Amino acid sequence: MGVSNNITAVLNIIAILASIPIIASGIWLASKPDNECIANFRWPIVIIGILVFLVALTGFIGAYYNKEGLLALYLFAMALLIALLLIILVFAFVVTRPDGSYVVPDRGYKEFRLDGFSSWLRHRVTGSGSWRKIMPCLAASDVCIKLTQNYITADQFFNSHISPLQSGCCKPPTVCGYSYVSPIMWTNPVNPMADSDCNLWNNDQNQLCYNCNACNAGLLGNLRKEWRKANIILIVAVVVLIWVYVIACSAFKNAQTEDLFTRYKQGWV
Repeated sequence: MGVSNNITAVLNIIAILASIPIIASGIWLASKPDNECIANFRWPIVIIGILVFLVALTGFIGAYYNKEGLLALYLFAMALLIALLLIILVFAFVVTRPDGSYVVPDRGYKEFRLDGFSSWLRHRVTGSGSWRKIMPCLAASDVCIKLTQNYITADQFFNSHISPLQSGCCKPPTVCGYSYVSPIMWTNPVNPMADSDCNLWNNDQNQLCYNCNACNAGLLGNLRKEWRKANIILIVAVVVLIWVYVIACSAFKNAQTEDLFTRYKQGWV
């Protein structure tokens, strides 16, 4: 195996390692309760990570066994995957840039407005057809039940840093003026006309505020927070893959040059 092929083989080991955090970040996203309820958002990153792993493995085999056809296929496929990852990163950054959160006085958590998020994200996730499937899934999860296990008194709950999903779906909006009984039980609203969600709140644990605009917004807030975290990992992985790809292209050209020189020398002799 020539020097250039040795370099390409090592580089593809690095690319294989770079695919691991991509797969891990995808699995992490898919395991979140909100993503579990949104089928289309669950597995794309995992699938891309697996494809990067397989393509990098193809490049390693091609370099190790000096298979020029496999190396050419690897370079073409890796270029497509890097381009796809860059498109996903840019798109995810754009659609998650708007932040619908706002500070609530004397509360440790924030609340969320639906119109504060990007129109694409709102339409894709909270459209009537989508929400009819998402709502029972959220109600069946333990997202809100966990609050009763962690917080007992009103002061504990009001000073907590609960997730956007819990803030939007597990309690009524603060402006309604409900009295705290438990994190998922509230009574006697002082200002029931302050928000359309005030009349939608229900102490039934299968209903709570799952049909509220606040719950829609909380779900979007959760997605935004999780995708922003995953994007950091993906950016690092993409930078590594681009670095590997550029050097691998150079090594592939050098290998072709070495092969031509060897053939020329053999012909001369």
